[in-house]
Amino acid sequence: MASAPAQQPTLTVEQTRVVLSEVIQAFSVPENAARMEEARESSCNDMGKMLQLVLPVATQIQQEVIKAYGFNNEGEGVLKFARLVKMYETQDPEIAAMSVKLKSLLLPPLSTPPIGGAIPAS
Repeated sequence: MASAPAQQPTLTVEQTRVVLSEVIQAFSVPENAARMEEARESSCNDMGKMLQLVLPVATQIQQEVIKAYGFNNEGEGVLKFARLVKMYETQDPEIAAMSVKLKSLLLPPLSTPPIGGAIPAS
């Protein structure tokens, strides 16, 4: 028996700015900052471990904020919010800047490969 699909929240550009700002602020809360730091340290800069340890903590922090705006309290809600932000990035420079800031909070800085260090095709 299939259930009706959940209604996806619709936010205006202005509302998206507010929610995105709150999400970014949530990462500054001492308890959340400590959780993220612990997960990062445990991952030892290994991308696989980052996905296993840091991503779930980051998802939980975002869920706590976005659930108040109608997004479900599962990973799917975070994905829907991310898609909404992505959609507005091209229309609103403030959202684009906040999106870059949020990504910098979630992902470690990527080192660029040395020049000529292309991965050979197999």
